[in-house]
Amino acid sequence: MSTVTGIPPKGYQAIPDDSPARRVLRGMLVTAPIFIVLAILLVWITIENPNFTDPPIFLLFLRRAAPLMILAAGQLFVIISGEFDLSVGAIITTVVIVAARLTNGDPDRTWPVIALLFAGGIVVGLANGLITTRLGVPSFITTLGTMLMLNGATLWWIGGTPKGSLPDNFRQWGRLGIDDVPWLGQLPYSVIALVIVGAFGTWLLHGTSYGKQVFATGGNPRAAWLSGVDVPRVRTVAFVLSAISAVIAGILLGGFTGVSPSAGEGYEFQAISAVVLGGAVLGGGRGAMIPALAGAMTLEALFTLLNLLGLPQPLRYSVQGVIIIIAVGIAAFRGRKTR
Repeated sequence: MSTVTGIPPKGYQAIPDDSPARRVLRGMLVTAPIFIVLAILLVWITIENPNFTDPPIFLLFLRRAAPLMILAAGQLFVIISGEFDLSVGAIITTVVIVAARLTNGDPDRTWPVIALLFAGGIVVGLANGLITTRLGVPSFITTLGTMLMLNGATLWWIGGTPKGSLPDNFRQWGRLGIDDVPWLGQLPYSVIALVIVGAFGTWLLHGTSYGKQVFATGGNPRAAWLSGVDVPRVRTVAFVLSAISAVIAGILLGGFTGVSPSAGEGYEFQAISAVVLGGAVLGGGRGAMIPALAGAMTLEALFTLLNLLGLPQPLRYSVQGVIIIIAVGIAAFRGRKTR
């Protein structure tokens, strides 16, 4: 560009200030610390286990991290819109238990049951969104009630003990993958699902008008409404996206860990922690998809490191609690700074 006239040379094309690429880059720069922390944890894990960087071993790590990362992608839409979703952990548990009970090991029932699970997730997301936006119930209370209702109804339905089993063609999504991939060995289906969800979520949040409306809704709902944004619709869709991500995570976890009445326990708080660690602000209006996924991977890397160090399992919950407090503290500090 000319330093005298300020006229760009022929063929020069600047990136628009509000382009999706610039918004993603700006979000990543703001949340650079999470990438530094993730890099430190990955290096530390590699020191403890030199085989960690081998492609098959690292893909196994990504397979374990995929459910939480997918869950964080859905939670991010809700957080940026200015709400919370505490029901995702209960949705995961419900998905696993209902799938096992309805399929009962019969592979012919797998696809109809999966379709039913997604339909149920959409219904739960719509209920959370409509109760929050139309009835004016705070989302914290709405989704907490949904969480308790789903957990109670599911446990009552199975009599407190999981019944049935998951057929192999259901469990394959969390356990298996594409074999004989050059250099990688097996490419897990869960990693493929993670890439698809991450790419779609990034495009939807940073490259569409709906994504802009999500940011506007969380930043200033009244101003967004006066500018023509249907705030209740935007938030309801965000809850539906969060519920769908929980269904996907439940299907993957069902294949990876099997049937358990505590399959989704604690995942709602891990997802919120991951999103906040990735730079989102509680209260809405700020966040980015790639840093949120990095926040979820950071949590999984931390838990992996704790296991390698031989620390007892109960300590994981203590560390998780500390992380949640730190994440919320960081979010509160960011919110004060922004105001």
